Amino acid sequence: MYSNKMPSQQTYPGKHPDLKVAHFTPNERVIIDNFAKHWYVTNGGSIIRLGKTSEYKYILIKPSETTKELFGIERELIVVFSDYQSFEPRTLDAFDHIYENVQELRIEKTCAFVISSDESIESRIVDLLKNDPELKVIIPLTYSELTSKIDNNFFQNRMRKYFFCRDLFDLKSPLKKDLYFYGRTDIIHKLIDRHWQGENSGLFGLRKTGKTSIIFGIKRLLSREKAFCCFIDCQSPGFNQKSWDKCLYYIISEIKNQNNLAIKVHDEAEYILDKASILFEKDIIKIVNKIGSPVLLIFDEVEHITPDIATAKHWKTGNDFILFWQTLRSIYQKHINAYTYLLVGTNPKLVEIATINGIDNPIYNQIPKTYIPSFDIAQTTEMVSKIGRIMGLKFDEIVFSKLVEDYGGHPFLIRQVCSHIHKKVQAHRPQIIDKTKYQKLCKEFDAANDDYIDLILGVLYTHYNDEYEMLTYLAAEDYQKFNEMSSYSNEFTKHLLGYNIVSYNEEEYGFNIDSIKRYLQRKNKYSKINLTLEDKLAEVSERRNKIELKLRKLIRNTLKINYKEREAIDRVLKVLEGETNDPILSNSLKDLFDGNKTKIFFNHLRKIVVRDWPNFANIFGGNQQEFEKLMQTINKYRADAHAKSISDEEMIEFRNAITKLEKYVDEFD
Repeated sequence: MYSNKMPSQQTYPGKHPDLKVAHFTPNERVIIDNFAKHWYVTNGGSIIRLGKTSEYKYILIKPSETTKELFGIERELIVVFSDYQSFEPRTLDAFDHIYENVQELRIEKTCAFVISSDESIESRIVDLLKNDPELKVIIPLTYSELTSKIDNNFFQNRMRKYFFCRDLFDLKSPLKKDLYFYGRTDIIHKLIDRHWQGENSGLFGLRKTGKTSIIFGIKRLLSREKAFCCFIDCQSPGFNQKSWDKCLYYIISEIKNQNNLAIKVHDEAEYILDKASILFEKDIIKIVNKIGSPVLLIFDEVEHITPDIATAKHWKTGNDFILFWQTLRSIYQKHINAYTYLLVGTNPKLVEIATINGIDNPIYNQIPKTYIPSFDIAQTTEMVSKIGRIMGLKFDEIVFSKLVEDYGGHPFLIRQVCSHIHKKVQAHRPQIIDKTKYQKLCKEFDAANDDYIDLILGVLYTHYNDEYEMLTYLAAEDYQKFNEMSSYSNEFTKHLLGYNIVSYNEEEYGFNIDSIKRYLQRKNKYSKINLTLEDKLAEVSERRNKIELKLRKLIRNTLKINYKEREAIDRVLKVLEGETNDPILSNSLKDLFDGNKTKIFFNHLRKIVVRDWPNFANIFGGNQQEFEKLMQTINKYRADAHAKSISDEEMIEFRNAITKLEKYVDEFD
């Protein structure tokens, strides 16, 4: 039995007393009754008409206390009825119409039910997800199964199948929709407000900080306001391979195409060097007069048209940049309500260069730079908790602050580590992620995902070498070198602070993103200075042991390639004659180079290579004397390390030798 009474504080299965179901078929009313045994049906909805022929119906349901606890759902869900034999993707458009007619705060937008007469509905939904990973969680059901008797766990089992299997954290592409978009609403409104005030803007940030997702957010909001914008992808060869005059026409053409404007403008062939600026002015003013509002020109990936770093020569070393921005800035100043431009990219260099080819940069210091801010704890909590609850993951409060501390509020990194957590705790949902579990999985993630940090730091490594070097000093706690470089130019620290990699507190710089610090420490592990004797001995022992294992394998494989097994063994034994009092007997090349089975030492490896130098020359740089010196230096400090202290000068000598040998060996590892 279930109650038909309106629930008070707790929600019980049942139906609202005033529920209207006259527009539903008898079978659909049976389905509603089945829902009412497990949910509270609050609203009978209405008929939704899409196009000329498609009709859909819907109800609203509120979760019971058990469902709330299992799936973290508090608000009402939409159930759409699609009584067509073949399910079509346009069915999902019905949700947008429902959202427009129902109070937004009442409805859960991240998940919904679809009931279809198509018995293949589940496979159809799976296909849709492959093409649209941002799709809400759709729980597919069929008329046939819901008009039959269902067991008590039917809805929970179906929901588990579609809630807990999807990895909603692992969305690597820019977010085009607002369903899983968090923490950037303020910056979107700020940039749009600047546009309406007739002000230009610059938006910059490291890779994967959400720049393109913000652009999509701006476009969505302007579309709702019936305003106009034009997105220019400077990374596209269709734009950056054009000369500056043809790029002006490209902008006019894209304004028309992206906004479906039927306005007659000049032809591309008319946009030639001495006329392009004049024609662009005439065409843009004609468009603006027609639409009655200014256009926001969004230039994404602006580094591709930035002097010195652009992909095309005419932007990199020519004057196209000057002529292009002279035109845009001149017309912008002359017609203050025609357009504004938003420059977006990883590198703000295009507004930081004072002169280009001896000519004043038209946009030097003319566009305020906004660096994308990091997520704070509140934003991180919102994103991780809301996405996590759909996936059956409940994070302890302390984990949110740890995520900000470890990953500096970088949304992409936070999503990826949470994705790793999801993959590692697949069973037993819902599941609580506490501090201990988080720290264990966080270490696993960091150890296996240096590529993400490489991607994020790429802009510094490629275009800001000084800043990148400063970070390596800071990670190594070489504050003297860091401060020396920061004193050369305040631009260095401005970039690091702007990108939110470092922070400045109480006259000290420190890392905002601990995972980047740990990455640089791993990558530059053997660059740290001011080592204690224990540190020096530990490094010598660790690197010496690692290189010896690799050398044994490399030498063994090289001999195996060039000789038959017995011949290779005999050549090695010939080198070892008189080197040891213990007889070395082996019928296996593998056993011969196993340090646990035979007494072949580091210096023996040098002699084996030298005796067979023609087969090793290409591996070790072709210089036999250099190779012998490197090996002797490394071996010397292994011996000395057990007998006396190592001076700083000796440590430098050891590092130089082993770093060079490591490079040779790693290329063939």
